[in-house]
Amino acid sequence: MANPTLDLRVERSPIQRFSLPAWLVLVCVVTFTVLIGAGAAIYKNAPPIPATIVSPQQETILTQENIQLGQETYLARGGQHIGSIWGHGSYLAPDWTADLLHRWGLATAGVLYADTPDFTQSDWESLSGIEQAQLQVQVEEDFKTNRYDGETETLTLTAAQTQGLSQVFDDYHRLLSQGSVTHSIPSGWFTDEDQLHNVTAFFTWTAWAAAANRPNAPFSYTANFPHDDLIGNQAPPQFLIWSIVSVIVLIAAIALFLFIYLTQEDPEEVQIVTERPNIRIATPSQKVTTLFFGVAMTLFLVQILMGMVTAHYAVEGDGFYGVPLQDYLPYAASRTWHLQIAVFWIATCWLAAGLYFAPRFGQNEPKGQSWGNSGLLGALTLVVVGSLVGSWAGVQGFLGDKSFWFGHQGYEYVELGRLWQLLLIGGMVFWLWLMYRALKPALKAEGSKTGLNHFFLYSAITIPLFYSAGLMYSNHTPLSIAEYWRWWVVHLWVEGFFEVFATVAIAYLCSELGFLKRSSALRATYLTTVLYLGSGVIGTLHHLYFSGTPVFITAMGSVASALEVVPLTLIGFEVVKSIRLSQEAQGFYRIPLKFFLATCFWNLVGAGVFGFLINPPIVLYYSQGINTTPIHAHSALFGVYGSLALALMLFALREITPDRAWNETWFNRSFWGINIGLVMMMVCGLIPSGFYQLVQSVNYGTWYARSAEVISSPWMHWTVWLRIPGDIVFSLGALVMVICVLRAIVAIFQEPTQAQPREALTPDFSQG
Repeated sequence: MANPTLDLRVERSPIQRFSLPAWLVLVCVVTFTVLIGAGAAIYKNAPPIPATIVSPQQETILTQENIQLGQETYLARGGQHIGSIWGHGSYLAPDWTADLLHRWGLATAGVLYADTPDFTQSDWESLSGIEQAQLQVQVEEDFKTNRYDGETETLTLTAAQTQGLSQVFDDYHRLLSQGSVTHSIPSGWFTDEDQLHNVTAFFTWTAWAAAANRPNAPFSYTANFPHDDLIGNQAPPQFLIWSIVSVIVLIAAIALFLFIYLTQEDPEEVQIVTERPNIRIATPSQKVTTLFFGVAMTLFLVQILMGMVTAHYAVEGDGFYGVPLQDYLPYAASRTWHLQIAVFWIATCWLAAGLYFAPRFGQNEPKGQSWGNSGLLGALTLVVVGSLVGSWAGVQGFLGDKSFWFGHQGYEYVELGRLWQLLLIGGMVFWLWLMYRALKPALKAEGSKTGLNHFFLYSAITIPLFYSAGLMYSNHTPLSIAEYWRWWVVHLWVEGFFEVFATVAIAYLCSELGFLKRSSALRATYLTTVLYLGSGVIGTLHHLYFSGTPVFITAMGSVASALEVVPLTLIGFEVVKSIRLSQEAQGFYRIPLKFFLATCFWNLVGAGVFGFLINPPIVLYYSQGINTTPIHAHSALFGVYGSLALALMLFALREITPDRAWNETWFNRSFWGINIGLVMMMVCGLIPSGFYQLVQSVNYGTWYARSAEVISSPWMHWTVWLRIPGDIVFSLGALVMVICVLRAIVAIFQEPTQAQPREALTPDFSQG
């Protein structure tokens, strides 16, 4: 979230000589042209799915139908929440691509060395260095040579690969049917023989695509990911080159923007609002909106509980302190709920803030608005409950082939069944209409189509629009293409346009509270949006380095994602001013401002520092699919978007909560508990476990970093236990927040209601 005071030091910047709305349109046109062009290249260059996979004797081993049915079955039972594919997914079960590929390589080596596929890692390590080197050359030749015939759509395996794959299928039949306590794979995950065969066929295809070189290229379809020296998967030299380029570009861009920032005139003095503005009586629709916040806080507590359960599975793979929880709430279900509910409660706060601020900004309470808000709350509650029950039923296998529509889609952050996804989009469109009704008078009064009211509406339109990108794929869409569209939702919807919407809302609010002139708030909003989208849209590609995409995706994604750090760095300078502002505003808005300050801090640290930590291709090659990613995910998802959701909620509640129900001391304790707890969680748990796995990945390979030897090692178990103090501090802070918010909501409903909102500060539409 970019601080809306950012542009106060750029009064005479060259960019200001042009129209900022025009710059924004130009940036969007250029960046989305690049992103869509990259998508077309991904479609064209996706790894082929052979019609048949045959032995040297032309005996059919697998078919395209086996692979596609295996993908659908795997996704229906939780998919990316039990292990990962090409590094995308959960971190407790194996990365199925890396695990199967290494097993296949060992079995193939066994056939080549001793004519037996029953060959283990211990057998390999017992060989002499010369024997290993000679055998590795043969194994690499078998796996790196691409024997796919595009004309017949036939993939021919070598004799050693064919015999070795038979051993892998036997191993996976046991693993997928009997499960694994270490990896929290439930016993009986799959029992049907066809499903066992098809799911293993799907994993086999992902392993082949990860090993076989692209036509006319010295690396595989997944750019040699995952790392495995046995079959010849090592980081392509381009990864090191583009990583260096991205760092150089980052340093140069930061230097340029700091020069511009520090050579501008001093910022205009801001007005510190310490007194209660005039408007403090809620309209009927605003009262209903507070119920959204109550639902969001309830979901917040459930999400924390699911996080504790999910983390505990890392040390007790089949239960929770002796309770056989795996039978009732498997790891895949608890992790699904942990992520799904996080998106739900954060989005609920943001949507509710829009419903609250629309009548306030528009100074208009449309007839029946409260009934519309109530209907939307009921619909969203239905979607939340239905999707959570459906995803649990899908993981348990109760829905069969109906899981995609009513249960679990199998992809992280877009887990909910397609029916619930469609209903949620419909709810967002209805939300947009409710906001438009309330804003309509202000839109007419503003005149300019590029003013702050219109920008607020435009940003709201992007919310349902970009979430709809999740409809562009299904459970049988090839993985490369599905991942491309999924990251439109995860990166562009959550990290992009929801953030733009929140930027506009806070800038608007700051202008009304007197922190900024309206014209300054408008310029700040456009400028920060230009800076963020200018790098963030193309930066989506940094999620797709190893998803079967052309290698130029790495070049564009690495450089663009490095530039995303630039506006976050500038926010670091603004944090200093925000601290001063928060300290001086000892009155009415102190608590909301503190959570906004936390948003700025975690934006720089969680999104900027920890995000860039895993963005350079050479780093991500070794760190994808291990616990370095949750370092960024936790500090950014909650640190930035969770804190921002709480800030928006508290801005709204503070305005209409009676003083008797607003306990500044306990809100402050909640603030410190949540943020100190998050820091402890990072320092004591996620950072040590992530870097330990990173060392194993660099030294031995992705397969080993995700193996039982590492996952169940004393170090990994200790990092889980060391998280507990931080989790407790965070949970207590969250519990205090929930109690304080519920107390405020009860008090609000005890207050009288006014028919129309009154202005807190008279807006000057002429400056828009």
